[in-house]
Amino acid sequence: MTTHVSRPIFIQSCGFHSAMGSDATEIHQCLSGQRQSNMVKDTRSLNTGASTVIGQVSKSLPAIPQHLNEFNSRNNQLALSALMQIEESVHHAIKQFGHARIAVVIGTSTSGISDGEIAYSQQIESGEFPSDYHYRKQELGNTSEFIAQYFGLAGPCYAVSTACSSSGRVFITAQRLLRSGLVDAVIVGGVDTLCRLTLNGFHGLEALSQSLCQPFNANRDGINIGESAALMLVSKEPAQVALLGAGDSSDAHHISAPHPEGNGAEVAMQKALTDAGLTADDIGYINAHGTATPLNDSMESKAIFRLFGSKVPVSSTKPLTGHTLGAASATEAAIAWHILKHDLELPIQHCQDKADDIEVSLVEAPTKLAGKAILSNSFAFGGNNISLIFGYTHD
Repeated sequence: MTTHVSRPIFIQSCGFHSAMGSDATEIHQCLSGQRQSNMVKDTRSLNTGASTVIGQVSKSLPAIPQHLNEFNSRNNQLALSALMQIEESVHHAIKQFGHARIAVVIGTSTSGISDGEIAYSQQIESGEFPSDYHYRKQELGNTSEFIAQYFGLAGPCYAVSTACSSSGRVFITAQRLLRSGLVDAVIVGGVDTLCRLTLNGFHGLEALSQSLCQPFNANRDGINIGESAALMLVSKEPAQVALLGAGDSSDAHHISAPHPEGNGAEVAMQKALTDAGLTADDIGYINAHGTATPLNDSMESKAIFRLFGSKVPVSSTKPLTGHTLGAASATEAAIAWHILKHDLELPIQHCQDKADDIEVSLVEAPTKLAGKAILSNSFAFGGNNISLIFGYTHD
């Protein structure tokens, strides 16, 4: 029986803006521990008056062009801040392939909800919505439409929303679109902004931590929510860094809790290895979903250990960005791209008291990939699991 191995798709450029900043130097300093990311205490968002820690973008965001004012939302402004970083390569692709041969597929879960919250607060106080508010700003496809119109693109354009795996699934979509010949390039990624609805929802699930999250730690007690935009232009044109393989699964164990043994997580990782034509020995680092909830970290550790043992170093970067929800996969894909593109040391997992149920080997000292690939995990409510493998090609 012949095993199908996907041809890699190449990352032409990457735009990224999170609590770590948007400049490459800032991002690299945060990843190495030389600089603190903007993980801040929030005492205003939760209806109970409790506090939590959030990963907040600290820089001012660019204004939406006047002719696209109908798309004016904080989510689209954050998207634009990342989009401007890849603008040159997108224009090059348009010139090379044409406006109708470039797709836009974006993962999100909040879209423009924060603008809706502000609008409804004004409506309650004054009886009228802001003059520039329209509900379509909250529609999940709004950011995809904004990006397409910003560049005048006429290819396929839509959103994927599968909670915390949303912006991982867009890479699988990009693989299929490129493989089918429907398009020649795809703008993929994820964008999610902070909003009270999400924060209070996770607080209602008793999933939020009041302090900086501690993945894999014995004292871990929940997540920090963050916001991020991470966008990439991918195509079949050779580039230094590529998506080598992708795997997904849906174990449907529980509406919010993961399977305790990580069965679906294991399936997704194995499928990604098979898709890439790689083995466990080819992986030099795993960026774990690592939310710092007791159930997630435990099941993910079990699943990783069954496939990789303790040979592959593991860490979670969520203490640097927060859990960026629908943008989480793309956020961590961008981190993988930076590590590979700039030959960075792996992000260290600061874990002073490793939990007894964590069997994997954590990144505890400065180390590099040594030419191997990165596997990045994202696991969502309902058991919707995604694993992506990024690395160099040797064609």
